[in-house]
Amino acid sequence: MRAFLLIPAIGLLAACETVTPVAGTGFNTPQYQAQREAQLAGQGVAGNPLFPPAVISSEGAPSTDGFSDPYGTQQSLAAGTASDASAQDIANQTAAALASTSAPNSAAPLPQVVDPNNPGISDEQDFEAVSSRQTIESDAARIERNKANYEVVAPTAIPERSGDAQPNIVQYALSTSHPVGTQLYSRSGFNLLAKAQRNCAKYPSPDQAQIAFLESGGPQRDRKGLDPDGDGFACGWDPSPFRRAVNN
Repeated sequence: MRAFLLIPAIGLLAACETVTPVAGTGFNTPQYQAQREAQLAGQGVAGNPLFPPAVISSEGAPSTDGFSDPYGTQQSLAAGTASDASAQDIANQTAAALASTSAPNSAAPLPQVVDPNNPGISDEQDFEAVSSRQTIESDAARIERNKANYEVVAPTAIPERSGDAQPNIVQYALSTSHPVGTQLYSRSGFNLLAKAQRNCAKYPSPDQAQIAFLESGGPQRDRKGLDPDGDGFACGWDPSPFRRAVNN
């Protein structure tokens, strides 16, 4: 009876006992550690079932140095080297072109032509420049030559007008003294101002209108309808500038 009771107790103790891994099996074996280190180092282990054979294409073929190039690194490096060489050639050509354009001109400078009739800016106020080419005696001789060439022109009578007898508005302006708008002459009719505006529009300037006004009998008469206020000045013509010119 006691023997039957001891059997279940022994079974429980065996179930609670810690299992010690046996060397040579499982994931914690030296063989697994070696395979793991080889995998991390990028080297496969022959005959290892944990590393199935991979499909190798022509793109990943081993290179001459013993390493594979699955991403075409060698081709990219070759293309980059060719591009660098092309860029270097362009840089060399550019430097040569710049050197040729910036080379100093060995040709002799052209002689400056001085025109005696057009001396340019005068240097008569420069004492050093004048003293280098003039002396007191030569300067005195030049002054005497200028005096000899100096000629006083005697005033002559003002020439009289010839040809047509066109009225002189300057003389007419100086013969008057009343302000513009002061009525001196009588004017009769209807709508004189409106008619004068239409008639004055026919002349390019007040001076031309004043000449036509004087030619048609003005200032006493206004046959052309240019002086509606009777001041003797047609189409707003103003004699003040001529008067001021004489007074000044």
